[in-house]
Amino acid sequence: MPIWLEAGFWGLLAGSALVLGASVSWFLNVPQRVVAGVMAFGAGVLISALAFDLVDEAETTGGLPPTVLGFLGGAAVYVAANVALNQYGARHRKRSGAQQPSESQHQGSGAAIAVGALLDGIPESVVLGLSLLSGEGVGIAVLVAIFISNLPEGLSSAAGMKQSGRSARYVFGVWGGIAVASGLAGLLGSVLLQDASPATIATITAVAAGAILAMVADTMIPEAFERTHLYTGFIATLGFMLAFTVQRLG
Repeated sequence: MPIWLEAGFWGLLAGSALVLGASVSWFLNVPQRVVAGVMAFGAGVLISALAFDLVDEAETTGGLPPTVLGFLGGAAVYVAANVALNQYGARHRKRSGAQQPSESQHQGSGAAIAVGALLDGIPESVVLGLSLLSGEGVGIAVLVAIFISNLPEGLSSAAGMKQSGRSARYVFGVWGGIAVASGLAGLLGSVLLQDASPATIATITAVAAGAILAMVADTMIPEAFERTHLYTGFIATLGFMLAFTVQRLG
């Protein structure tokens, strides 16, 4: 299988966890404390993958300066985009309660939420595409981390969308579209950067890693803490250790 096609497949697979989570939330009445617990677990998984796979690999491949600049730049760009989207009603796009505004409460919030969800998912898929360029296959630990973290993202956000009165067509249209976009992002990441220098790949990997960490801190952890409170840290620790174990065994 060509690398670009494989990258697209893995990106689509990781993105499909969003649709799976949304389906569970839409058809089953999942308690919000359970949603928040899974969100905390997913946050820990992603933090571990960032620390032991993405940032470490970026520094090893391209050196410390590109890694630092890329990491900080990715976080800054994500936060700036998130601030802009918040003004249009996307602030609580991952919240499972009644925080998300309906279209009647905030005109244009539906589109902003969809764009925000896309903003959250694309960096992860680009990283998957880049992981194939080493010739050693997809990074299993990163793939597992993204899939596990996407599941509660879809579950939590879809629960909030449902409570704000959005239709099934909207909910599954958003997450299905983002799953497809994730596949395309992985594909494009591998195609466009196939001949890039190690420093360039390291920088872009670090940019994605910085954006992912900012997303975890801005959207996943607040949702988890609101419901699980003092248990959030321990649950996140379990997720962190699972991802670390997978990375070491893989």
